[in-house]
Amino acid sequence: MKKIAVTLAACSLSIGLSLGVASAQDAGQDMKDAGHETKSGAKELGHGTATAAKGVAHGTATGAKKVGRTTKNTTKKVVHGGAQKTDEGATKVEQKTEPQPQL
Repeated sequence: MKKIAVTLAACSLSIGLSLGVASAQDAGQDMKDAGHETKSGAKELGHGTATAAKGVAHGTATGAKKVGRTTKNTTKKVVHGGAQKTDEGATKVEQKTEPQPQL
């Protein structure tokens, strides 16, 4: 009876130790897996950020071109209108300064 109890205790101890080693290996592998997943997630995040930055840069460049064209066209209209009014004013002054025929 004593031999059976000692044998069972020895078997239980060896099984318990082997399970502890197996679970330690699993924990180590879990840590490695977590590290790989973190690395993969960081790469994906970086790629997404780069893609978004390119889209923003493109949108900014397109918007700047549109603003530039609009500013150019508006400036031309203002300058043309100002030149036309200046010409009208000069014509009026010229007409007023012409000598009047005497009656």
